[in-house]
Amino acid sequence: MKKSLFVCMAFAAMLLFSNATSAQQKIGYFDEQLTLSLFPGIGKVDTLLSSFQNDSLRLEYEARVYEFNRADSIYKKDSATMPAKARELAQKDLGQKRYMLINWQQIGQQMYEQKMEQLLNPYKQRMFDALKQVIAEQKYTYVLNSNSLSPYAQPPLLDNLSIRVAMKLKLPLTKEIEDAWKVASGAAAPKK
Repeated sequence: MKKSLFVCMAFAAMLLFSNATSAQQKIGYFDEQLTLSLFPGIGKVDTLLSSFQNDSLRLEYEARVYEFNRADSIYKKDSATMPAKARELAQKDLGQKRYMLINWQQIGQQMYEQKMEQLLNPYKQRMFDALKQVIAEQKYTYVLNSNSLSPYAQPPLLDNLSIRVAMKLKLPLTKEIEDAWKVASGAAAPKK
């Protein structure tokens, strides 16, 4: 999301400050999520994430609840006889444990997103390397996130870098996309 916003902002800034007499500029568009979905085996990421959430995150939460309850019980039992400094440290420790439990949903979500990035990184790396090659080979000046395009105007199919990247990586495309690409590129006449 941050990359998309950065690309859009960079594009807008470049357009505002570009010289009107500059050379022809080529603009493409790219859909990261669509391209990722084309990778064979990407479905195993969902399975691994589900397992991570059900096993690791759930077990960690349960362990934190157990540890909080244990520390709270000890504190309630021994706080009256504790020295002031020990009581202060125990209260601070309980406060930290309570904070973790209260904010566990957000903390767990961050851990989940980190795990997802870790699992998707090999796919994304291959995808972005191929995208860089396509941009260089086809001499694109700007690349927009396809979500930033207007729904009222259909950009040229040949500027869809998601398809070009999929072809470069030899990812499976639907028959409709392949046929539309052939027609758009002039490689085949439309069938009637």
